[in-house]
Amino acid sequence: MSERDSILIIGESGVGKTHFGAQLLQRLMGDRGVLRMNGQATNLEPFEEALESLNEGRAAAHTATSAYVDSIWPISNREGGGDARLIWPDYGGEQVRNISAARRVPIEWVERIKAAPSWLLLLRLQQTRAGDDIFSRPLTELKSKTAPEREVQVSDQARMVELLQIMMFARGVADPPLAAPRLGVLLTCWDELGSVETPQAALAERMPMLDSFIRCNWIDPMVMGLSALERPLSPTDRDADYVARGPEEFGYVIDNDGSRNSDLTVAVERLLHGKQTGLAA
Repeated sequence: MSERDSILIIGESGVGKTHFGAQLLQRLMGDRGVLRMNGQATNLEPFEEALESLNEGRAAAHTATSAYVDSIWPISNREGGGDARLIWPDYGGEQVRNISAARRVPIEWVERIKAAPSWLLLLRLQQTRAGDDIFSRPLTELKSKTAPEREVQVSDQARMVELLQIMMFARGVADPPLAAPRLGVLLTCWDELGSVETPQAALAERMPMLDSFIRCNWIDPMVMGLSALERPLSPTDRDADYVARGPEEFGYVIDNDGSRNSDLTVAVERLLHGKQTGLAA
């Protein structure tokens, strides 16, 4: 099975991978976006429960840690592009954290890292911890101070940089800046961020080291904001507005000029076809 049209989704727990996948699937089947479903999708089991929950106005359940299932979606571009086959994965986000924590890449992840022509990194900025480390505080500030004994933890942005470095090594990439694999960054739960900034500015302000690393190592990476649900949903209490209008009426992406677009397929179409407009050099 060729993975030339696949996207490797990179996201830890709680960033909204399943909700994004379910809402994207709704858009593709609804034939209202830049991309549309063009044939019979296979292996939709991972998204059926999420779709059912959203239709009932509830948040979807967390994906099991051990799960990793590829769903195959035949798609086409209504703006004149050819047919493609999108391979969309669903997995427990703990797998991503374990890669950087153990500094070991499971064989199934190695295969996907090497095969996927596009990587899509999902970040939920409001749940990241910047912390103080040697990257955020000059050593001169720490030189004369005796710090109390405590466990030292790497900041979230340092961990994400290390994760990308591990993946680059596993893929065996040539000298950066890289044109392949293409890289996209989605800042998820944008509605909860309370930010009037552009996605690029938000990433640079809140995770400056990760922002700088991406700039230095990729050619024209894509960065966009994403609100897959447009509002927080409870896993138990039903949102009556969601039930009445349908989940396909909710969700949007934020382009890097700050404009809002309800077509969630735009981010995928740009990444698949190399139309990134993101982090400027």
